[in-house]
Amino acid sequence: MKISLTSLSCLVLAASSGATQAHTSRGGAWGMSLQQIPRGGASSSSYSTELEAVKAVVLESASQSLEELRRQVVEEGKVVDDFGLVAETICNQALEDFATQAPASSSSPDDSSNSDAAATYDRKLSELETALDAPLQVLFLKQLTFLRETALQRYRTAVSTTGISEYEAMVQADATFVESANALQREGATDWDATPERSFLQQVLNQLAESNRQAVTVQTSSAQQQQTTMQFLQSQQQMIQQLQMQLYGQSSPWNVGVAYRIPDTNFNVQGTYQQGRANVQLSCVPDEYAPFLGPNGFTNGVGPGNLGLSLNLSV
Repeated sequence: MKISLTSLSCLVLAASSGATQAHTSRGGAWGMSLQQIPRGGASSSSYSTELEAVKAVVLESASQSLEELRRQVVEEGKVVDDFGLVAETICNQALEDFATQAPASSSSPDDSSNSDAAATYDRKLSELETALDAPLQVLFLKQLTFLRETALQRYRTAVSTTGISEYEAMVQADATFVESANALQREGATDWDATPERSFLQQVLNQLAESNRQAVTVQTSSAQQQQTTMQFLQSQQQMIQQLQMQLYGQSSPWNVGVAYRIPDTNFNVQGTYQQGRANVQLSCVPDEYAPFLGPNGFTNGVGPGNLGLSLNLSV
């Protein structure tokens, strides 16, 4: 049998068309055609970029509050009241702004790329919280150093002025630090820990207490040495007095001293009577003020102007 060239061409085209239809039908058996396969990688990257842009906007908005806190703590050296509440408010507001401004994923709920989008959203949300928490934690630690110095000053003042015991002063200083540090804590921030700073405070307080105890010990020892020395000197004095009584007898309790300047002369006569012994001394002492007193001085005889008398009675 003879087949023409035209008939052969028709058969080839028919076979080709049938093969195409069969391939298409097999693709339909897998659920979608090649043209319908999603490009998940490109869509996920675009969604991450959009979330990163939103995160940058939120951080820029929160940076004003962070800068104000930094100025108060670092530049002014202040402890911000209710710092933990303020920090928590800044973080919550930023997370709320991010959730409001973040674009929704274009993937359908049944699409496998939807879980990738959710993971990307959670990651960006965590990055935003970390970016805000880090500088706030630095300010938290900085304020702990202020609280430590305040507690130490309170301890020194209590010990030196109020007269309470060192143990009570240490307890009060530690309680003050703990109370103030709790006000700085951000709720839910587990890595905000004041324990290391509190341990250092307690170590310094113990060192100060030990130094004070050593100083008190030195003062007590010095006072005891002085008291021992005074007792020794008193005993020696008593021994000398006893020897004098044995040699010279009972001494008189009277101590009398007399001084007299002879008028119109430079002679001065001094007499003393002390411990039962009399002593007379004649000295020549020029009177520098005689020219101002006239030729006879104040008086011409014995009077208060040229007579001195002292009396001492030892019992």
